[in-house]
Amino acid sequence: MLASTSEPIRKLVGLVIEQIGPLLAPLSRMELALLAVVAGLSEEILFRGVIQVALTAWLSPEWGLLITALLFGLVHFASPTYALFAGVMGVYLGLLFLTQGNLLTPVVTHSLYDLVALIAVARRYRDRAAPEALTPTRSS
Repeated sequence: MLASTSEPIRKLVGLVIEQIGPLLAPLSRMELALLAVVAGLSEEILFRGVIQVALTAWLSPEWGLLITALLFGLVHFASPTYALFAGVMGVYLGLLFLTQGNLLTPVVTHSLYDLVALIAVARRYRDRAAPEALTPTRSS
C-alpha cells in the first residue's frame, strides 16, 4: 500500500479512513464501482458541463478552467491538503474537458480515481478492523 512521509497527507488519510471507512467497508466492489461512477458522472456534469461551460462563455476558457478548479477544490475541502489536491485535479479534469471537447474523458478519469480511492479506503479500514474482529473475547 502506498505510504507518505508527509504529516499532512498521513493525517488526511487517517481522517478519511476513520470517517468514511465504516461506510465503505461493508460494500462490495460492485457497489463501490457504482458509487464511483455516480460520483464521477454527477460531479463532472456539474463542474465541467455546467460551471466551466458557463464561466468560459462569460469570461474565457482560462478563467473558466481556473475558477471551476478552485470551486472544485473548495467543495472537496476535507483538509487544506486535500482541497489543494482536489483543486489541482480540477485543473487536470478541466483541461481534459477543454482538449477533448466532451465530458467522457473527465468522467471516466474521475470515476476511475474515485474507484481506486474508495477500494483503498475500504480495504485500509477493513485491515485496521480485522485484528479486533479476530481477537477472542472472554465471557465472564
